[in-house]
Amino acid sequence: MNIHFIGIGGIGLSALGRFLKHDGHYVSGSDIKSSPITKQLEEEGIKVITPHNASIIDNQDIVIHSAAVKPNNVEILQAVEKGIKTIPRKEALPIVLGDKKNYCVAGAHGKSTTTAILASILKSSTLIGAISKEFDSNFRYVDNLVAFEADESDGSFLLSNPYCAIVTNAEPEHMEYYNYDLKRFYQAYESFLKIAKVRVINAEDEFLSSLDIEAIKLHPSVDITEVSYTLKDGEPYTKFHLKDLGEFEVWGFGYHIAIDASLAILAALNELPLVEIKNNIKNYKGIKKRFDIVHKTEQFVVIDDYAHHPTEVAATMKSVSLYSNLKNMEKIVVVWQPHKYSRTVSNLDEFKKCFTGCDALVILPVYSAGEESLHIDFEKEFASYNPIFADKVESIDNKIALIKDDEIIYEYSDGIILGVGAGDITYQLRKK
Repeated sequence: MNIHFIGIGGIGLSALGRFLKHDGHYVSGSDIKSSPITKQLEEEGIKVITPHNASIIDNQDIVIHSAAVKPNNVEILQAVEKGIKTIPRKEALPIVLGDKKNYCVAGAHGKSTTTAILASILKSSTLIGAISKEFDSNFRYVDNLVAFEADESDGSFLLSNPYCAIVTNAEPEHMEYYNYDLKRFYQAYESFLKIAKVRVINAEDEFLSSLDIEAIKLHPSVDITEVSYTLKDGEPYTKFHLKDLGEFEVWGFGYHIAIDASLAILAALNELPLVEIKNNIKNYKGIKKRFDIVHKTEQFVVIDDYAHHPTEVAATMKSVSLYSNLKNMEKIVVVWQPHKYSRTVSNLDEFKKCFTGCDALVILPVYSAGEESLHIDFEKEFASYNPIFADKVESIDNKIALIKDDEIIYEYSDGIILGVGAGDITYQLRKK
């Protein structure tokens, strides 16, 4: 088919485009502006235009658009006028995954990491909402065995055709899609599990533990033992024992990493012998923007992490504390870019607790992701941290500079700088 993607520069849509191209379809795309992803897509033979332009809509069989694209987008209007089938990303999943053997990972936290670890173990085709450092992409095409990061935020995981459904946790998140209805939210997770032939769950999640379904169950507090942490050439690794399967070692720091890896291992046992799993897990090198060490000297380390929910931030803080102890680096500075007003407001009390342990908290403006602004008195709410407010940060030589009103107000050149958020902070922390 001739398939066009509107918003192809997004991390999720670009993976679908790449997958369909390798499946033999002709793929084109467009986005608001050029980006590293759109440039990579062009290098891979996918025609991409920027900005959006109605002229590219001609004789396509299907036009697929991201959830962020509005109905008045010029390309959507042109497609409708020409009678071309136009569908959102989630409705495209059956086209991509319909005839594949899919290992689909869902959950509020840890699904990207679990999917990437699983992909490394299975050496499978992969679609992730992040960049795996193993193959430097959000996509890999091998065969019809697929590790897929399934998204609950828009209910699209229900269209992912899971052979194996893996759920890391079911903490309420993206509740605006579910009209703030917990029953509807949990029913979606239950339905996702029930349509799979094989199920792997974190059985210590409050909701998942209540389900009466046949599943491979991980009880982390019992099944994961002898957890330890080490550095190899400055890179973090976690060792642990899983049930009666012996010892495993995986890239990353933290108990949550052991949980994610354990879920991937238990799922992979459906495909591979244990000895092969233990060997293949060594292929995993982390994913970008997840405890991503973007700058490192003996005295100064900059870590970029996608954590944008207080549960995720708290887990990352524990990992950084472990790293700090092993590196003998005493100072931890957190740079937080709140992501979405709605998330910040609804989780404000937890956000006020999750930065415990930092020596300084820098707060950047809220990354709205298209939301209407809401007033949040950050100075008052986070007064216990005596926060520093900046407009942005910049990586300059071996320093992180805080910028306010186009002036450098402070510079850090030692200790650990941890940036957290799902907005553009990831680009601010990297050298230009």
